[in-house]
Amino acid sequence: MTIEHWLLPEGVEDILPETASKIEQGRRILLDLFKSWGYEYIIPPKLEYLESLLTGTGRDLDLKTFKVIDQLSGRMMGLPADLTPQAARIDAHSLPRDAATRLCYADFVLQSRPAHMLASRSPLKVGAELFGEPSLAGDVEIISLMIESLSQLGMKSVQLELGDVRFFRALMAETALPESVQAQFFALVQKKAHDELAEMTRAHALPGALAELICELPMMAGDARILEQARDKFKGWPALMTAIDDLAYLSERINTRNQNVQVSFDLSELRGLHYHTGMVFSVFLRESGQTVARGGRYDNIGAVFGRARSATGFDIELLMISDTIPTVPVARMVHVVAHPDGNLQEQWQMSETLRASGDIVLEGAGIRSLGDRELVWLAGQWQLREITS
Repeated sequence: MTIEHWLLPEGVEDILPETASKIEQGRRILLDLFKSWGYEYIIPPKLEYLESLLTGTGRDLDLKTFKVIDQLSGRMMGLPADLTPQAARIDAHSLPRDAATRLCYADFVLQSRPAHMLASRSPLKVGAELFGEPSLAGDVEIISLMIESLSQLGMKSVQLELGDVRFFRALMAETALPESVQAQFFALVQKKAHDELAEMTRAHALPGALAELICELPMMAGDARILEQARDKFKGWPALMTAIDDLAYLSERINTRNQNVQVSFDLSELRGLHYHTGMVFSVFLRESGQTVARGGRYDNIGAVFGRARSATGFDIELLMISDTIPTVPVARMVHVVAHPDGNLQEQWQMSETLRASGDIVLEGAGIRSLGDRELVWLAGQWQLREITS
């Protein structure tokens, strides 16, 4: 049997020079933008004890997390599949500030299972997290920063979808069904399987009005008219009326600030059900429908680390939108032509001066093309000249 040593695992790929250059350009654009908004850069570790890494996230990240045994302690560790829990730990334990804390990051994560068939298992997550701001002003700030981030990466038109996990949670709490059965409802709502939901509600003898709301929840998606329909459906649910008001407020603020954003709603959006505690949002590519940025509110995730704080944030999968990132200006190439009589000290000094000005200097072999220049030893000195052939 021949082993092809160059093969990579499914969902893992090399990032070649052209794309890598754009990715790094995008990373720098975003980190500079985050800094201008007051967000401090952190670099979480690549390994953590599993209980710390998965605390507060429920089963959402458990199946996605690569697990290894620490050879020093014998304890189970994990490779982060998401950076938000680590940022929450840092806020709660390493930076115990009373005031609001703004943190940002940019790093690859590893996921044992891809989000979908075409997704990478080593996505580059660039994101921002806001801790200690419980009001809707925090959500407005985070969504606005996400939209501005995508704009600076070249996405001038954005499809933003708003949702809230409180709708599904309130309905499930009313059923008083075991968690295992609620998980089945969760899967069906995610698939928007109306007929199967109807069968499930009948099988568990749920009251008619409650069963109707559960079956209709996946259909509550669309433009602002969905919110008016929801007000009618949930008028006997005060907490959910508040959630509807929150979504309307966020939509109004985002539309006022950003003319290039089309806002829609999906009240059955349950991504991160055990992770988020309220409002959630996503940005889609209109051509493919793929999600390129997502986030939401996840209050009190840091409680296990000793401090329960309000929190909201987002991350962008930079690899997915590398094509939109502004192209890095192409530097001019300078080829050094070695000469036995050339003064090496002067050559090295000129090379460093050229590099400092933004040129690429090759002191050895390299592909030469028209438009490049060469550094040659002529008439007792080093001279720059254009390559003409």
